[in-house]
Amino acid sequence: MAVISHSFRRDLISDKHVVSPDAAVRLELCSFNAPRPFITYITTKMATSIIPARAIIPFLVAMMLFTGVCNTLLTKYQDNQCVRDCDNPDPAKRRHFEQPVIQTLQMFVGEMGCWLVVGLLSLYRRYTGRSTTAGTTGAAAYQPLPTTATAADEADAASIHSTTALNPAAAAAKPHAGAPPVLGGWRVTLLALPAICDILGTTLMNAGLLLVAASIYQMTRGALVLFVGLFSVVFLRRHLHLFQWLSLLGVVLGVAIVGLAGAIQPDKKHADAVAGHGDVDDSAAGVGADALRVIVGVFMIAGAQVFTATQFVLEEWILERSAIEPIRVVGWEGLFGFIVTLLGMLVLHAAIGRTEAGRGGPFDMVEGWRQFWEYRAVFVSSILIMISIGGFNFFGLSVTRSVSATSRSTIDTCRTLFIWIVSLGLGWETFKWLQVLGFALLVYSTFLFNGVVQPPFAFLRVPEVEELLPEEPIEHN
Repeated sequence: MAVISHSFRRDLISDKHVVSPDAAVRLELCSFNAPRPFITYITTKMATSIIPARAIIPFLVAMMLFTGVCNTLLTKYQDNQCVRDCDNPDPAKRRHFEQPVIQTLQMFVGEMGCWLVVGLLSLYRRYTGRSTTAGTTGAAAYQPLPTTATAADEADAASIHSTTALNPAAAAAKPHAGAPPVLGGWRVTLLALPAICDILGTTLMNAGLLLVAASIYQMTRGALVLFVGLFSVVFLRRHLHLFQWLSLLGVVLGVAIVGLAGAIQPDKKHADAVAGHGDVDDSAAGVGADALRVIVGVFMIAGAQVFTATQFVLEEWILERSAIEPIRVVGWEGLFGFIVTLLGMLVLHAAIGRTEAGRGGPFDMVEGWRQFWEYRAVFVSSILIMISIGGFNFFGLSVTRSVSATSRSTIDTCRTLFIWIVSLGLGWETFKWLQVLGFALLVYSTFLFNGVVQPPFAFLRVPEVEELLPEEPIEHN
């Protein structure tokens, strides 16, 4: 019987079983009240066959970072595509691709791509299961893992730095043995609730991206930690320390400075691009109009984080009480989100898109699909966005449990920096020192909130910081 090392136990968390890659190998794994199973098959297989799990993590992190950067840049590239009156010498009369609802739909198509991974893994497990059981019988064959932890297992679990496993509140929320899971049977449709939150949040953010530069969009999304913190306290009964409340104020101030930088120094090229959008008041002119667009865009993106935070809290509450792999959660949310978004597009087209005022606008479904199919740049970028979002979810889920809070925060920071650098290189925006100040404050406040850096004053410091959402849910786009 194989024995898992202490460090390996940290990466393999499952309430039921782990597929054995070799015949007659059974992995003893304590559950220590894990909040939900995680997609560990890939890292498990690599750790026991060709490549050690730790060796593949840098590649997975790099791909998560690359696909995350591509999500924002490709969406902004799509927004910049002219789809009507492109030969008009007046930039204000050119019309660009302004379909945030279609962009939300393509995000869910990318999420549904996770079912391909689930299917391939199921086929591979079935194939390896047959090969490993061909020459084995009885106790040597594949068996589920025991759910009762021994004394040694409990001591091992206590040494792992995971507040979820040792959190009495979270443990109390777990269902009793034999109790039906929240997502059992038809209850899986409950995942439509976070999917609806995802629809509202993503559509608002896509609409806001039409009005602001890509870097300001990405930095403003940092307001998510504010609403996650507040909602976790209110709904999940988490506890915030004084320095965390102060860091939330820092996040608000950082987002405000970033938005102010965009309003004071609007980018000329970006202003020309958004001037042709039908949802912008053409009577407004000059710097005041450009500043107003940026302010409205920042408020839309920051407000969208309310729905994203609600989505995270709903997912955490549901999945604490269910045994389901997060990659399946993404797949189900992609399916439900696609269906609800498509129905919503039909309703909005009938109510608004067909009217004289709404014709050619973001709710005109016929015009949106015409632009999607007729303009090659829009079509190709949509396909790339779907692939990028699917890859981002897969790579993110593959590394989230394997890296520290410091690494996760660093990845998010690098993602924003790369988006900023590429946008500057492409000439989509100009460099602003005030934006640097806001971004620095935003990063420091986020690091402080997550316990990555220590508070500057001794009276604010605490021995250990509780993770508000222990599974560290990743952004879907």
